[in-house]
Amino acid sequence: MTAVAKLLDDPADAVTDALRGLAAVHPELSVDLTQHVVSRGDERRPGKVGLVSGGGSGHEPLHAGFVGLGMLDAAACGAVFTSPVPDQVLAATKAASSGGGVVHIVKNYTGDVLNFQMAAELADDEDIEVETVLVDDDVAVTDSLYTAGRRGTGGTLFVEKVLGAAAEKGLAVAEVAALGRDVVSRSRSFGVALSPCTTPGSDQPGFDLPAGEMELGIGIHGEPGRRRVPVPATGVAREVARTAVAAIDEDLPLAHQDLLVLVNGMGGTPLLELQVLAADVVAELDARGARVARALVGNYVTSLEMAGAMVSVCTTTPELLELWDAPVRTPALRWGV
Repeated sequence: MTAVAKLLDDPADAVTDALRGLAAVHPELSVDLTQHVVSRGDERRPGKVGLVSGGGSGHEPLHAGFVGLGMLDAAACGAVFTSPVPDQVLAATKAASSGGGVVHIVKNYTGDVLNFQMAAELADDEDIEVETVLVDDDVAVTDSLYTAGRRGTGGTLFVEKVLGAAAEKGLAVAEVAALGRDVVSRSRSFGVALSPCTTPGSDQPGFDLPAGEMELGIGIHGEPGRRRVPVPATGVAREVARTAVAAIDEDLPLAHQDLLVLVNGMGGTPLLELQVLAADVVAELDARGARVARALVGNYVTSLEMAGAMVSVCTTTPELLELWDAPVRTPALRWGV
């Protein structure tokens, strides 16, 4: 069989070529094409806490698209769906360090956790203080037999935005990390796939999903969901909204809460469909007595060209909303500047 057609020059160079494109249109960023590390190109304030995240590529704009004022200071980009190695994470950590310590924001996957931990130890050898915030917001994981526990998914965006504002505000490294753990405790996500994705150079999709069926509770690498069900003849978006919000509400009661809401496309879903889903998600939340304080709709934490969506929520406080509203200027998220 032949590889699935994709808009690439060479599948083996997909990540390098994508980073070359990022550098070409965002001269405000510093892009290391050898280490696959993206960092802020501006001069940072001495003593400011640095924020570093990263993971396998294929989830764009996460994480490199969130490097800039008010979010990450650097991102380490692994191969597609593969964790960056410790040397890459160390390079990102050194690029982000300006004397105030560095916070690693790590999605809960075994490879990411181990490699960021090793990088933190290497950074300690170079007198860079590192705190780690582990993101595990995916409520779809109920059996950890095949995972390291709940996966880090859409809630990662909430953590990176809020901590980016906190670091700009001048909080100390321990305070930024503690805030990050609080945001994680407030964040939950649930995803649905309508079609699988295929990694560059492969001739097979990442998993089998017959036409006319959808997978409830998928991960961002094609991990199995909770169950597979037929796609309804009508009301697909309403059914996805009901299922996702119910799963989240069961784990984190939402009534009387003010929420950050992310209706996130998985990479292959048109904005028109995401907006239909957003309307149904808001209606479902309203029916459960929750209030939407702020919302984003679009492709932010993707899985190549997978069709489907993920609903993420974060319960807020006035202080968290202030940090959410703070200025941000990155390739993928921008307001207030």
